[in-house]
Amino acid sequence: MTTLSKKIDFAVIVTVQHANPNGDPLNGNRPRTTYEGFGEMSDVSIKRKIRNRLQDMGHKIFVQSDDNRMDDYGSLRERAEGTLKGVDPNKDKKKYQEAACKTWLDVRAFGQLFAFKKKGKKGDEDGSDGVSIPVRGPVSIHPAFSVATVLDRSQSIQITKSVSSEPSETRGSDTMGMKHRVDHGVYVFYGAMNPQLASKTGFSDEDAEAIKEALRTLFVNDASSARPEGSMAVHKVYWWEHNSPNGQYSSAKVHRLLKVKPNKEEPKNIEEDYDIQLDELPGLKYEVLDGE
Repeated sequence: MTTLSKKIDFAVIVTVQHANPNGDPLNGNRPRTTYEGFGEMSDVSIKRKIRNRLQDMGHKIFVQSDDNRMDDYGSLRERAEGTLKGVDPNKDKKKYQEAACKTWLDVRAFGQLFAFKKKGKKGDEDGSDGVSIPVRGPVSIHPAFSVATVLDRSQSIQITKSVSSEPSETRGSDTMGMKHRVDHGVYVFYGAMNPQLASKTGFSDEDAEAIKEALRTLFVNDASSARPEGSMAVHKVYWWEHNSPNGQYSSAKVHRLLKVKPNKEEPKNIEEDYDIQLDELPGLKYEVLDGE
């Protein structure tokens, strides 16, 4: 399997209807927003969804969330030590990097820092420096931002719990809580794949195709109380393939080819209330895919 042969840039348009695309734990789990009132989804949350989709597609993933765990390991250290038993990170860091990249798709795509403290004789961490093995991945993901402000299209509703959680509770069973949502929003995020870094992790053209499909189906099996089924969807995926490893154009220049703007003061529908324009650059191939 050869490593990524050509530079790739991509962009994804996401629609939100009555959902919380990415809650901010420092703000009562309200939808993340910029100071200007535009909605935001962190790159970490987007990578989490990509990892989940890759797991669904049968790929091995190192950074698994607890609610989507596919093995019996309760921590990253346990997964690393249990899977890479034949490689000692203290003796050969390069071999450990190669083994980790070969084993897990998200490591060879996004990179990973393997940083573990040394263990004492009884297996407890002894507080010494331990080992730190960095892997720099070729796939970069930007945060997603809404193309129009969402503060004026966000709601916070009060909810109650109608049952007692514990038998010892003496207060009434109606406990107040809050839920937050964006009534409507269109978000856009960008990313790129670097062949030079791919050659170091073993990230291949086949891996790139797997991530393309993960982006297209990003919200499959992603439903939750904050994101009901069908409330979030990928509208379009734009995929630019350069003709060389270095690329014909910079990622910034390619990403600027896509322009998404609302054509109404209060947009509510991606098909009617937004103007989507895709410019072209000479010799740069591109593909437009519909979301799932």
